[in-house]
Amino acid sequence: MRTKIFGRRTGLRVSELALGTGNFGTGWGHGAERDEAKKIFDGYAEAGGYFIDTAEGYQAGQSEALVGEFIASERDHFVLATKFTMGVTPQDGVSHLGNSRKNMVRALEASLKRLKTERVDLYWVHMPDGATPTEEIVRGLDDLVRAGKIHYAGLSNFPAWRVARADLLAELRGWAPIAGIQIEYSLAERTPDRELLPMAEALGLGAALWSPLGGGFLTGKYRGGEEGRLKGLGMLVHTEKSARETAILDAVLAVAEETKAPATHVAIAWLREKAAHSTTALIPILGPRTRAQLDATLGALSLSLSPEQVTRLDTASEVSLGVPHASIKEFAPKLGGGKGDVIDAPVIPVS
Repeated sequence: MRTKIFGRRTGLRVSELALGTGNFGTGWGHGAERDEAKKIFDGYAEAGGYFIDTAEGYQAGQSEALVGEFIASERDHFVLATKFTMGVTPQDGVSHLGNSRKNMVRALEASLKRLKTERVDLYWVHMPDGATPTEEIVRGLDDLVRAGKIHYAGLSNFPAWRVARADLLAELRGWAPIAGIQIEYSLAERTPDRELLPMAEALGLGAALWSPLGGGFLTGKYRGGEEGRLKGLGMLVHTEKSARETAILDAVLAVAEETKAPATHVAIAWLREKAAHSTTALIPILGPRTRAQLDATLGALSLSLSPEQVTRLDTASEVSLGVPHASIKEFAPKLGGGKGDVIDAPVIPVS
């Protein structure tokens, strides 16, 4: 597994695939028991991975506790990321939820105890709470960096305009920079192509990509009748409900047949191709529930897709860019004096 630098704003080194640990534990009524979670962790580490992603609320705190146990003997080897905002259990009161400075500090202290560590390498704000101003969030993260409790900070599931505002506030006020974003992205979910990924490239933010298999949709197993996560995290699973989803899955399965590789490998290999041509780090987050699922995914590291196969997958999965992006694309040749195709664009997109 190769190493990437997480964006142009940091020197943070991360493995090209991250391990998401939302299935570590059974606090949600489904997931991996401790022994199975340890097998997943060991398999990932043996493959050269060292970027671990968890959250305070994953499996009602069990995920952080297990991760803390597993990394204890080699704490400095791993890049440890966790999140706050959502609380730990549905019974948490309002003081244990949201992005206020009060909850940010409380949540981090509780996470550090569960993780059995003195600092977190990357601390994510899990999502906007609709109430806390961006200034308070970014200043609070800066305080945690200065206190040595976290090394880097990022925004997860935030709209592009709020990320851009946070990035500029940090730059103008001399606060710790926003290191990256965490978003859903896969062949099944490409709407970040409109704003979020162009923004990340232009601003030099790393991007951690959750649900790279569309919740299992891109493996093709649901077409075969397997229910899997449909009974668990159903809201996070894409299904074959439109002509677009059918076209995507048809293309994935066709490429899988051509390469003699599982559909899982094709979906991850497509993301690796995207990462190879990006000016910033794009890091898929794997979220296996069993060691077998992890092993089936890691095989993607040895699969290379042809340019023609990538183009087919791009075409099947593309989304309408909408306003104003479609107009910008249409008028680009006119802005080049009618010769837009001979103008070399900047290597790094302008912001």
